[in-house]
Amino acid sequence: MPRILLIDDDTGLGPPLAAYFARFELQLEQALHPSEGLARLAQPPVGGFDAAILDVMLPEMDGFALCREIRKTSDLPILMLTARGDVMDRVVGLELGADDYLPKPFEPRELVARVQTVLRRRQPARPAHPAPGGPLHFDGLQIDPVTRQAQRAGQALELTSTEFDLLHLLAREPGKVFSRDDILNQLRGHEAELYTRAVDIVVSRLRKKLEPLDCIKTVRNAGYSLGLAPLAPNLGDTRGQAAPHA
Repeated sequence: MPRILLIDDDTGLGPPLAAYFARFELQLEQALHPSEGLARLAQPPVGGFDAAILDVMLPEMDGFALCREIRKTSDLPILMLTARGDVMDRVVGLELGADDYLPKPFEPRELVARVQTVLRRRQPARPAHPAPGGPLHFDGLQIDPVTRQAQRAGQALELTSTEFDLLHLLAREPGKVFSRDDILNQLRGHEAELYTRAVDIVVSRLRKKLEPLDCIKTVRNAGYSLGLAPLAPNLGDTRGQAAPHA
């Protein structure tokens, strides 16, 4: 059963929400203070939690500072709860590495649905056909959808689940231009609220992590594409094979 850590100082929120989450085979636990939440997440491996839900308005430090602290050491899926649903709250949270957001007050069923979505993104890809699911190789970049790892010049990249999904989406069809709506529909699902600014934020974060590679291209008024050509497959050494008869 996936374990979810709720960091929220509202003592009346955790117990009923945990009971509701249990109906969907999700184990929700609550930490009332950021220091308590960080301590529990620090227990390896990442405290045994599969995702975290952070309230923006918290004692000790706000949810944005807490998100920044978690992102220093972990790519754990993070969902932010914003009190007003303000656009700038969403922008700041996504820029800091949050995977999703939900304004308060919220319907518990929607919160469960969004948690389930970020958890699905963490699962290894299960392609319908073996070939598209294999590693993708480019000059200076390798992407493995099975292990959900990416390497730049042989160095492993620390990507959030959303960043990896975006990179993999672009890499599957290098050169193809994906509009912001295309990307949102692919990464967040058709049922999610369209929020095109979020795509620009995730692209900006991903570009910084890919530096010095300059591989994500902006096509004005159209969208984004991967500007790298796939490397030819290694066909192996043919020396020693018998020459065909004349």
